[in-house]
Amino acid sequence: MTDIRKDSVTLHRVDENGAEQRLDNYLVKLLRGVPKSHIYRIIRSGEIRVNKGRAKAETKLAAGDELRIPPIRVAERPAQDAVPGCEFPVVYEDDALLVINKPAGVAVHGGSGVSFGVIEQLRRARPEARYLELVHRLDRETSGLLMIAKKRPALVKLHEMIRNDVPQKRYFALGLGNWPADVRHVKLPLHRFHTPTGERMVRVDADQGIYAHTIFTVQQRYRGFTLVEALLRTGRTHQIRVHMQASGCPIAGDEKYGDFAANRELQKRGLKRMFLHAANLSLPHPLTGEPLQLHAPLPAELTRFLDTLTHEA
Repeated sequence: MTDIRKDSVTLHRVDENGAEQRLDNYLVKLLRGVPKSHIYRIIRSGEIRVNKGRAKAETKLAAGDELRIPPIRVAERPAQDAVPGCEFPVVYEDDALLVINKPAGVAVHGGSGVSFGVIEQLRRARPEARYLELVHRLDRETSGLLMIAKKRPALVKLHEMIRNDVPQKRYFALGLGNWPADVRHVKLPLHRFHTPTGERMVRVDADQGIYAHTIFTVQQRYRGFTLVEALLRTGRTHQIRVHMQASGCPIAGDEKYGDFAANRELQKRGLKRMFLHAANLSLPHPLTGEPLQLHAPLPAELTRFLDTLTHEA
């Protein structure tokens, strides 16, 4: 990454990770700490040059383009120094894609009261990495497979695959109660909203909701619980959690959509987190097309809890 100088003009060469990006979006990432309003002002004024010519905010960049960047004072960000670098268990990695096994309780990115998450910690731990971007998200309480792009072409292709429902993402969830024997495909529309206190929530809503489809397969019935595999056909916020709640079998340990009295008892029995784990991921490699079959085993704390349950005959 080019070192942007406060006191002199900087010439910056766009690499493959910048190809096909809009000039304004590219500069927002390049000039971290500079207000967007200032970036748009120096673009409009012509102080930013692309290949020695003026350019608009929507100008698409190409690998090899040369940017002339005027002297810029980048805001100091002392909070960034407080981000602890951290590596996470690697399930797959090459020069384009990183897939980790995210632990429960860790947000994927900062925001909404969380100062940092997986992506900030990875960037801190890998200062030499030129590009690290989240491909998708997992809830903070959910563990399992999380994809991070190491090249922009990989990110663009992965987003295209997600829009076309190419990756097969399978989760294990433990439901409270008996999963209905006749329910496999749940197609209930979901609507996001905020409570009066500002908490983000999702509910089934036939009028305002967006189409959502989850395929559930019973893995094991226990006395008072059902272990299911959930295959996502769409990727809506809190989709599995709300679909299971609406099917009368909320996820054990879910503090947002679950049975709160039951959850308190479950904590006494050793389940101190939500029982939802992104276990399997199948997709072609975004750049080579090679088939990838990735797996993250159930965390030990979830396996231990299952061992305490009684199987139904």
